[in-house]
Amino acid sequence: MFTDPGNPNRRRGFTLLEVTLAVGILAMMSVAIYRFVQSNLTAMRVSSEASAADARYSGLRDLLMAQWQSLPPGSGAMTGEPFKLNDRPRDEIKWTCSAGPGLLTRYAAGEFTVRMRLQPENSKSDRLDLGLLREPQDDSSITHEHETWVPLIEDVGSLQIQYFDPRLNVWVGRWSDTLLLPRLVKIVVGRSDAAVPWEVIIPLGRTPF
Repeated sequence: MFTDPGNPNRRRGFTLLEVTLAVGILAMMSVAIYRFVQSNLTAMRVSSEASAADARYSGLRDLLMAQWQSLPPGSGAMTGEPFKLNDRPRDEIKWTCSAGPGLLTRYAAGEFTVRMRLQPENSKSDRLDLGLLREPQDDSSITHEHETWVPLIEDVGSLQIQYFDPRLNVWVGRWSDTLLLPRLVKIVVGRSDAAVPWEVIIPLGRTPF
């Protein structure tokens, strides 16, 4: 008994070369799929981090709008000074308020002076954080022991603030008028996590919708 090599019905197995090629193709497909999944996961993580950072700036805009639109004119309700430290713009804006969104607390008694400014993360760090420095107006302590610092956004490159003067119809870099509030306040924050700075213009008078 023997098998006819010319018989088309003869069973034929895979050769070693064919098996090797199949394994190689599967390996390349696995690497391609892995890289595709990895790149998508990285993109999702970066997008999530960017969305979280943007949400902090949106929250800052809403906080300032709610507080500044409730400021009464007069009594030094808002002032602002431009200055630099180590050639980095670090403008500061100051306002007076009681408990509410601008103070980030509901139960504080009395009037407070609130400053929005950049401040080093600690005495040994060059990183600047954007936040609010709060101090009771009736605090007579020389050491400012009742001051509280509330960081809002970490690692900020710069802070520039301008005020729109309705009498001159121009933007100015300083506001010292204690009887009149600026019509608009423009804030430009240099972001360390983005090439383009964040900019917002906040009207101090409520606009009808």
